[in-house]
Amino acid sequence: MAELPLYLEDQTEEEIMRRMLARVPSDLDKSEGSFMWDAAAPAAFMLSEAAVWAQQVLERGFAQTAYGEYLDLRCAEHGVVRREAVAARGEVTFTGKPGTLVAEGTVVATPADELSREVSIEFATAADAVIGDEGICKISVRAVAAGKNGNVPAGTITVMTTSLSGITSVVNEAETKGGADVESDASLLERFYGKVRSPGTSGNKAQYTQWAFDQPGVGGVQVRPLWKGPGTVGIYLLDVDKRAANTETVAAVQKYIDPSQDGQGLGAAPAGAVVTVMAAEEVPVSIRAKLTLASGASLGSVKAMIEKGVREYLKTVAFADPLVRYTRIAAVLLDLSAIIDYADLTVNGVNNTNLQISPGQVAVLGTVDVYE
Repeated sequence: MAELPLYLEDQTEEEIMRRMLARVPSDLDKSEGSFMWDAAAPAAFMLSEAAVWAQQVLERGFAQTAYGEYLDLRCAEHGVVRREAVAARGEVTFTGKPGTLVAEGTVVATPADELSREVSIEFATAADAVIGDEGICKISVRAVAAGKNGNVPAGTITVMTTSLSGITSVVNEAETKGGADVESDASLLERFYGKVRSPGTSGNKAQYTQWAFDQPGVGGVQVRPLWKGPGTVGIYLLDVDKRAANTETVAAVQKYIDPSQDGQGLGAAPAGAVVTVMAAEEVPVSIRAKLTLASGASLGSVKAMIEKGVREYLKTVAFADPLVRYTRIAAVLLDLSAIIDYADLTVNGVNNTNLQISPGQVAVLGTVDVYE
């Protein structure tokens, strides 16, 4: 923050007390415990607190130093509103007796773990479904509680919370995606700066980006003017984890910007613009390498660390860099103290070559195959 105004500088209790006593005639007793000292001390304390409160008021008046509801109020002046939490979505497979009805709202969950204190994450089915002749049915589910906790790996939704006769098992064959927490102060501030520093006007590229980011669950936007010729705009979306946005997020952005997709201007987009909103295409990045491990390191734990490091790297290049750089993948390996050296590193089967990512695509972690 900028320097404090002069009237807020040197406003500690001690400094205020010193200035107050300096104005008392010298022939009066001003020592600690004297009448003058005891009379001035409470006032000095309250004035110092008032100075602190004044500093806080000053800080809350500027976006850079505001926080929480004060940042909400500052951003709202420019039409930027904090995005709400979004529930994760996915699909589960029920196994059981053919003809068994699985009603909408049936609750399934991940198991709780008392040792790690990991709580159960519940999901509710989004529609009625019936177990088919083959003994299974697939149903879309939505996390009961909105937030990133609903993004769970494949094979973890295995508990039937709602008792249902005729069902023998349930499992999610793929991860659930799209869950997002309430927007953080840092993210809200970034969007605020984006709007005031690069204002969107008359349907320019910046404005399409702002419109898309206004919707909950959007974590990345790529706008393609003249997507299918004059008057068309293509918008590709990522979720907050820099993965392809789910269908609900895509539909929400489409409805907000151009619900009719016929150029009638029934949404935020100007008349004449035909806008198509799409999820980004995920491009798996698979890694294979021979490792020399440090003493005591296990291949399983090292593999998990590599997966985490590569995921974090891929998030930084999503919609920002058209190349997944071989050297950055190698750096992830060498930055791990558990790895002494590596050999025969390939990215998507190719050695020492960057991976090109086309417009509308996003690189995501594929398989990691490491061996000694």
